[in-house]
Amino acid sequence: MSKESKKLIANNKKAFHDYFIEEKFEAGISLAGTEVKSLRMGKCSIKEAFVKIEKGEVYIYNMNISPYEKGNIFNKDPIRTRKLLLHKQEIRKLIGKQKEKGYTLIPLCIYFKGSLVKVEIALAKGKKLYDKREDIAKKDARREAERDFKVKNLY
Repeated sequence: MSKESKKLIANNKKAFHDYFIEEKFEAGISLAGTEVKSLRMGKCSIKEAFVKIEKGEVYIYNMNISPYEKGNIFNKDPIRTRKLLLHKQEIRKLIGKQKEKGYTLIPLCIYFKGSLVKVEIALAKGKKLYDKREDIAKKDARREAERDFKVKNLY
């Protein structure tokens, strides 16, 4: 069996800035037909999205999928709650980890895996302000070092 291609739809860059990513999970997502068509056109945002576990089921909130232009009456609410599809043991593991202080579930990216829409969710711990500043300082230092290296190699 050949490796299936992944086509990225939406990415949550802010997640890596605001959280320490502990563990990643791949989940399927329950969607309507017009939502899938809208996703194929790349009309999706997960910047404000978050994941919650309720009664043993996993849901994603505030994920915005723009209405499909030709969908008329079949279009659903753009920011409705959608169910994520995970194995029972993965859900149990997430429930156990989430009970620990400071852990939360956030979506990292949405992509097509073959013809299926998948969401990569992460078990994450929130960063403090000084952690964010530290990360920014490291990025600036790395960027400066790369710039110096490039200048030295030009001459």
